[in-house]
Amino acid sequence: MNDIRRSVLWVIFGFCMVMLWDKWQVYNGHKALFFPSSEKAELQVAPASNSEIPQATTVASGVQALTSVDSNEQKTVSREKVEITTNVLKLTFDPVGGSLVKAELLDHKDINHPGSNVVLLDDSAQRIYEAQSGLISKESGAEYPTHKTLMKFSGATTFKEGENKITLRFESPEMNGVQLVKSYEINRNAYDITVKQDIVNRSDKEISPLLYVQILRDGNKPEGESSFYSTFTGPAVFTEAKKYQKIDFKDIEKDKLTFEKQSNEGYVAMVQHYFVSAWIFPNNFSREYFARKVDTNLYSAGMIGQLGKIASKSTETLIAHLYVGPQEEKTLEALYPGLELVKDYGWLTILAKPLYWLVDKLHNFIGNWGWSIVALVVLLKIAFFWLNAQAYKSMAKMKAINPKIMEMRERLKDNPQQIQVEMMRIYREEKVNPMGGCLPIVIQIPVFIALYWVLLSTVEMRNAPWLGWIHDLAAPDPYFILPFVMTGTSLLQTWLNPTPPDPIQAKMMWIMPLAFSVMFFFFPAGLVLYWLTNNILSISQQWLINKRLGVLNK
Repeated sequence: MNDIRRSVLWVIFGFCMVMLWDKWQVYNGHKALFFPSSEKAELQVAPASNSEIPQATTVASGVQALTSVDSNEQKTVSREKVEITTNVLKLTFDPVGGSLVKAELLDHKDINHPGSNVVLLDDSAQRIYEAQSGLISKESGAEYPTHKTLMKFSGATTFKEGENKITLRFESPEMNGVQLVKSYEINRNAYDITVKQDIVNRSDKEISPLLYVQILRDGNKPEGESSFYSTFTGPAVFTEAKKYQKIDFKDIEKDKLTFEKQSNEGYVAMVQHYFVSAWIFPNNFSREYFARKVDTNLYSAGMIGQLGKIASKSTETLIAHLYVGPQEEKTLEALYPGLELVKDYGWLTILAKPLYWLVDKLHNFIGNWGWSIVALVVLLKIAFFWLNAQAYKSMAKMKAINPKIMEMRERLKDNPQQIQVEMMRIYREEKVNPMGGCLPIVIQIPVFIALYWVLLSTVEMRNAPWLGWIHDLAAPDPYFILPFVMTGTSLLQTWLNPTPPDPIQAKMMWIMPLAFSVMFFFFPAGLVLYWLTNNILSISQQWLINKRLGVLNK
C-alpha cells in the first residue's frame, strides 16, 4: 500500500515538473510545449473604426454591413473627444458613435507602470477596448445611427458644487427619419453608468429597429499577467437558464460557440483579472447575445435588443447600465444579481463565496488584508484541527516504525514479494494505516483550493499593504523573503514526515518542496502569506504530536 502511494506521488510530481517547465518556457517567450497558441498575439491591433456590429443569427438575419455617415453632412459637429472625471473614474467619450473609448480607474494603481493608474478601456495603438451601441434596421438598405455615426455632444463636463450626478448627451443626425439620442448619467462615486437611449421616429411610418450594445476588445492578455497561474481574459454571458458562461477568444476564432443566444434577462461582459466591463439590459426585455471576430486580433461581444414597434412621430426609450471597474463582489451583486460571477471561482464557487464572505468580515474587523488572511487560515486550521490531528498521528506512527521497515527491506531486498507481505504484517501489528495520513488531508484540499482562488481573484488585495516591505499583496514579494521562508517551512515539514524506505524516493521527497517553491517566487505575496501561515500552523501541530509520541529523532 505504501509503495502504491509513493508511485502515485511520483506520477503527480512528474506531471507537475513537466507543466512547470512548460510554464517556464512560455514565461521566457518560447512556444508552449502543450496547447501552443496557433499564433502569437499581436501588440498592434486593428483600428476600432473598422469594427462592425455582427449580424445576429436570428433577429437581425440579412442585415447589411454598417457604414459611416459622410463627414461632409456634419461639418458643424465637433469631433473633439469629451473627458469627464469623477472621484473614481476618468472617462473619455468619442463623438463618433457617442462611444466610451477610455476609462481610467483612479483608485487602482498600475503595478506595471509606477505612478500611473489602471486604464481599463482604451483606444490606442497598443490596446483597443471600447463600449459601443447603436441601431440596426430590419429593412434592407435602410441605415440608422450606429457606433460609427458622428453625434453632437451637449451637457456639462464637470460636476457643479454639491452635485453628485452629471449627464452627457450625444445626439445623432436624423437618418431615414430615425434619430438616436444617448444620455450617460454618471455619479461621483460609482463605476456603473446609466445609459438612456432614446430612439426618435420622425418619419411618417411605423418602424421596428433593433438596439445593439457591444464591447469591442483586442485579444491580448493584460500587461503583466503571470505565466505561473492562469486567469481568464475574454467575453462572458449570463442568463438565468445557463448562468455564467465564459467565451474563449479561440472559440470565437473557430466559431465553436455554445453559450445561450436568446434570453429575456442577463448581461454581456468582458472579463480580465481583477477588472470587468459589462452591458446590462433590463429584465423581461428580449435580446440576442453574440460574439464574433471583427478583425485581426479584434473581437466583439454584445446584445441585440428587440424594441418592438415605434409609431410615427413618437419616441421609444431604453435604459441600460454600463459597468466599468473592479470586480468588487458586493458592488457587482448589488448592481445585478449574477454579475458578481465575473469574479470567477470556477467549480468551487460553493466553497469560495463563504470564504470570501468570511475574509471580508475579518477585514472589516481587523482593517488589514494581510492579517485578515492570517486570521482566516487560523480559523480554518481550528475547524480542521481534529482531522489534521488524525493525519499527523498516522504519519507519526509511520515515522516511528520506519526503522523497523528499513531493516526489513534491507534483510529481504532480494525478495520483493516477501517485502510486501512483511510490510503489511508490520502495519497490522503496529495498528498503522498507511493511508491514514492522506485521507484527512484530501478532505481539506477543496477548501484550501477555493481559498487560493478567493485570494487570487480578490481585487481588494491590489495595492493593499501587509507590513514592512509588503506594500502590495497582489504583487510578488519584492525581496522574496516570504517565498524563502515558505521554502524553509516546506523542508521542515518533509523532515517531520515519515522517510520513504527507498533511498531515491527519500531524496525526491526533499527535492519536491524545492521544485514547488520555485512557483511561489512569482506568486502574489497574499497567496504566499496564506501558504506560509498554513505551513507554520501545520508544522506546529505535527511537531507537538511527534514529540508526544516520541518520534522526532526517528
